Amino acid sequence: MSASEEALPVEKEEKSDKTNVTVVPTATVQSKPKIRGRKNTPQLPIIERRNWLIHRHFVRKEYDTCKSLIQEQLKETRGQCEYAIYIQAMIMRNEGDIQNSLELFQACHLLNSKNPDNLKQVAKNLILLGKHKGALECYNHAAELGEKDWDICHCLGVCYQFLKQYDKAEASYQEALSRNRHIVTYSALSKLYLEKDEPEKAMSLLQKAVEFSPENTELLTSLGLLHLRKNNFHRAFELLGQALTFDPENYKAILAAGSLMQKHGDYDVALTKYRVAAQKVPESASLWNNIAMCFFGKKKYVAAISCLKRANYLSPFDWRILYNLGLLHLTMEQYASAFQFTSSALTLKPDHGPLFTLLAVALTKLEQTENAERAYEQAMKLNPTDHHTMINFCVFLHNQNRSKEAGKVLRKFYKNLPTEKNANLDKEMLDVGKKLSAALNVGDKLVAEKEKASKKKRQKDGSRTAPSTSKDTATSRADDNAEGSRDPPLKSTDLPPLSSSKPANLPKLPPLSTSSLRGVEGDLPKPGNVTSGQPTKDRPKTKNTPALLAE
Repeated sequence: MSASEEALPVEKEEKSDKTNVTVVPTATVQSKPKIRGRKNTPQLPIIERRNWLIHRHFVRKEYDTCKSLIQEQLKETRGQCEYAIYIQAMIMRNEGDIQNSLELFQACHLLNSKNPDNLKQVAKNLILLGKHKGALECYNHAAELGEKDWDICHCLGVCYQFLKQYDKAEASYQEALSRNRHIVTYSALSKLYLEKDEPEKAMSLLQKAVEFSPENTELLTSLGLLHLRKNNFHRAFELLGQALTFDPENYKAILAAGSLMQKHGDYDVALTKYRVAAQKVPESASLWNNIAMCFFGKKKYVAAISCLKRANYLSPFDWRILYNLGLLHLTMEQYASAFQFTSSALTLKPDHGPLFTLLAVALTKLEQTENAERAYEQAMKLNPTDHHTMINFCVFLHNQNRSKEAGKVLRKFYKNLPTEKNANLDKEMLDVGKKLSAALNVGDKLVAEKEKASKKKRQKDGSRTAPSTSKDTATSRADDNAEGSRDPPLKSTDLPPLSSSKPANLPKLPPLSTSSLRGVEGDLPKPGNVTSGQPTKDRPKTKNTPALLAE
């Protein structure tokens, strides 16, 4: 029993061993069928192998990596890759190296002389270098090689405009607009019309441009400035408001809106506008000039002078700033400084009549009568219809006991006065005119002559219109008499007549105060071409800022 019991587990173990053994059948591995007709991907030639990568880095403005790729490409192609040289020239022009960029574009033209784009880039570099005649030749040659597109027509207009050939420039701009409408061409053509002294054409063109692009703030601001120069204040305010709604930080529109408020006497509102603009362009000379004139209107002369000194530091050759400095120093009775600033303004603008008037007033205060008389005569030659010049010259002659000459000037003054009711005339100027007419016995003849002229005009107007009933004519005459009785300031019958024409016993009249002389505002931003007020790197910033931001 023991032997059989011992033999049993051995058999089980053998069975268990047999069951654990597995036999793997062999299978044949079938190979995949080959696809016929597939070709290998074509490899780009060595010359154009990295063009896509160079273009990608150039668009991203990663110029350092782009330059390294260009150098590798040029080494492999031995300087025969046109696209790499083209991009390298574009990078150099963006960095300001225009001369080397021009040489590289010329090298591109030598590699491929049938490509008009290379000639276009050569011409653009010549424009930047100021060689407009050479640029014209390049653009004409590029038009012969390919189609005369918008870019060529526009750039031809730019070259003709710089060469003062305005008719050809206008024709080129019109051709460019006929091919494709661009905002740049609209602004350039409007600037051309302004140079030709044709503001109406510029306004109509900018109106079309605003209809083409109604949300462009530059076009809206330019059109608003033109309406402001034409004294269309309501339309100018609407356009400037639209520009500010689209771009509240547009400093050009802010400056124009502030100057519009300033002309209407709203100095506080104008200063709030200028405060916003000062944060945007703190180095704008016209901004600080207008701020100074606001302080001058509020009779804060020290703050006005400090603002004008800052404006003069930013733009030392602007005659308007020097004129305003002379006006302020004359107001503060600093006559030598007024003479200095006015004479320096005259060296920059010798054909401006009010500058000679201001110089003459300063010379009379310095008791140099001969030079003052010469300055008055020069002012009368340059601007014979200026009322302030005539009344100041008349006061000067009256104080010199030259009554006949003063009477002639006063008669001319009254003849040139506007007869419109809405004419903006200075009250102080009219009061001085009354005193002079009383002193010189001038005025009765002028009133009679004006009445005769008005009667002749009425008769001509009555002959043109159809005759009406007697009642209507009677009422019209009564209305005319009533309207004539509403203008008493210029009649000498209201002034006390003098027994003698000699004014020796009369007290001397002071010259017209400088508050009646208008300050000259700074240059408003020109349509299409506005100078940026960004600070320059070479000019240090001043520490003492005027009192605008402190208010």
